[in-house]
Amino acid sequence: MSVLKKILTTVAVTAAMVGSAAHAENIKIALVVKALGIGFFEAANKGAEEAAAELGNVDIIYTGPTDTTAEGQIEVINSLIAQGVDAIAISANDPDAVVPVLQKAMERGITVISWDSGVAQDGRQMHLNPSSTDLIGNTIIKLAADHMPDGGQVAILSATTTSTNQNAWIDAAKAVLPNYPGIELAAVVYGDDLSDKSYREAQGLMSSYPDLKAIIAPTTVGILAACQAVTDAGKIGQINVTGLGLPSEMAGCVESGATESFAIWNPIDLGYAATMLAYNIHNGAATTPGSEIPMGRIGNATLDDTGSAAMSDPFTYDKSNIEQFKSIF
Repeated sequence: MSVLKKILTTVAVTAAMVGSAAHAENIKIALVVKALGIGFFEAANKGAEEAAAELGNVDIIYTGPTDTTAEGQIEVINSLIAQGVDAIAISANDPDAVVPVLQKAMERGITVISWDSGVAQDGRQMHLNPSSTDLIGNTIIKLAADHMPDGGQVAILSATTTSTNQNAWIDAAKAVLPNYPGIELAAVVYGDDLSDKSYREAQGLMSSYPDLKAIIAPTTVGILAACQAVTDAGKIGQINVTGLGLPSEMAGCVESGATESFAIWNPIDLGYAATMLAYNIHNGAATTPGSEIPMGRIGNATLDDTGSAAMSDPFTYDKSNIEQFKSIF
């Protein structure tokens, strides 16, 4: 064999080995949550890991800041860029503040999607809403109105003032109020998805509005804090706490009567769907309006003109089914 032929053979074998190694390397998808230590996001991570196991060549990096700030998420994203992850799926604390660092990620070839709480269009390739904004808005009002035959005052205890999803749901809830005669929205307050602040805000609502009939919290942290505040105030049966919560956390509230019913999509499904979407977009799925992107067992996500899609409808939990779901998530 000539020297040249040996060199060419060596180069070919080396290239094949490098190609094989690159092919075998797992895709790294980072699931960036609003803050660590929140049950909803831990359940979403279970779904992400389920999707990774199903796909077979995916590693999940579950991460987020220790508190619900944009600054904390920016620091986390910069670290992920430095690690060279393949995709970032983020539930944003602020829709605009994280855009520049996510644009930096996309410039480096990293796939970026948002889920749960969205990012402005310039900062991601698509957004996955847990459900339809209009349907959620109607649902959270209906959950209260169903147990208020004579009408009355309700108040909303939300997360942060910049939470994209909660703000959209609140706007949708206000829009359907005329469909519920006698239901009056007394106030909207913000607990920043912090248990202690949400508890104090719920106390403030009860003090400011003595005729209050329901507290609606479209946040898993807020609804649990409001339930505790109503319980501690001895107002079970007078003020119904409802909104969006986790069955595992809300079982005691339902059993005590502090909560008649509440709703949530399945966060396990949400983490699963977000992982599937990030994987398929990383592998070339189109993200133009009207595109359908597979979400595994969930079905397909159909993108609208803003590059957003809805996963599924919310589901109502009450005394009839809480036992079935409280051990799941």
